[in-house]
Amino acid sequence: MDLDAVRTFVAVLDAGRFREAADELGVTQQAVSKRVAALERTLGVRLFTRTARGAEPTIDGQAFLPHARELLRVAERAATSVRTGRRPLRVDIIASRGAASGLMRAFHGAHPEIDLDVVMLFSIETAVAAIRSGEIDASFRAVTAPGLPLPEDIASARVLDEDLELLTGPHHALAGARSVTLAELTGHRIWMPGIVPGTEWAAYYDDLVAEFGLTIEATGPNFGSDALLDTVADTPALATFMGGQTRLVWPAGHGLRRIPVTGPKPVYPHSLLWHRDNPHPALATLRSYLDTAAAGQDPAGTWTPGWTNAR
Repeated sequence: MDLDAVRTFVAVLDAGRFREAADELGVTQQAVSKRVAALERTLGVRLFTRTARGAEPTIDGQAFLPHARELLRVAERAATSVRTGRRPLRVDIIASRGAASGLMRAFHGAHPEIDLDVVMLFSIETAVAAIRSGEIDASFRAVTAPGLPLPEDIASARVLDEDLELLTGPHHALAGARSVTLAELTGHRIWMPGIVPGTEWAAYYDDLVAEFGLTIEATGPNFGSDALLDTVADTPALATFMGGQTRLVWPAGHGLRRIPVTGPKPVYPHSLLWHRDNPHPALATLRSYLDTAAAGQDPAGTWTPGWTNAR
């Protein structure tokens, strides 16, 4: 259906006369008549009756009116959803319970006037391609993995160093510790079924294992965080790593422990990626907000792989 013809129909009905509708639309009266006639042919009915008072809708015109207005509203919403500057700011995060999700919730709380669309893409390759195509405006990625340099048109900034914590069940040998060093974790089984080979987080944990002699197992299917928590709670020999800002909820009977890791403190470096030429006005607001949030972090005594992007 021709939306210009639908818009013209509504304009004539609102104005009451073809001439006034033409003035409002910035076209000739003849163009208005042609559009209305074309719409009537498409629908197979008459929409107006000309009278001395102007143009009055027929019964069919009255029946069509609410649908015509809804068509125009839908068209406007569709156009707004893709217009840079008018559409919501689209930001990719890896997981709904992770630190990036917390940052975006805090950003939304500080700037409720900015419309947001939050999406979850899997790989950094997919995220970079979506940024370059304009499908998204920014992406939170843990690190830029070795062998995957960012294209020149993609900018990045390190925005959050998230402390790693050891998560154990109540009967684990380290369950009573107030903190543990990386050296003390040598020989303990750390189970992380969510590690996927080739991802940036797999590269991070590969370097952590290589540098500190840890044992990280990624065996078994990944049934999600709830299944992971159940298994760790029931298995004294297993522990897992969790980001310190990851939101977790478990049954009271699980008795899980979140234990800080030190000596040095491993941190997971989250970065924001965006296209250097992205014109969305809210992107600058997000970057400024994240710069302020990152300013208070102290990198002293922390560990990250040598190939992570600088702050």
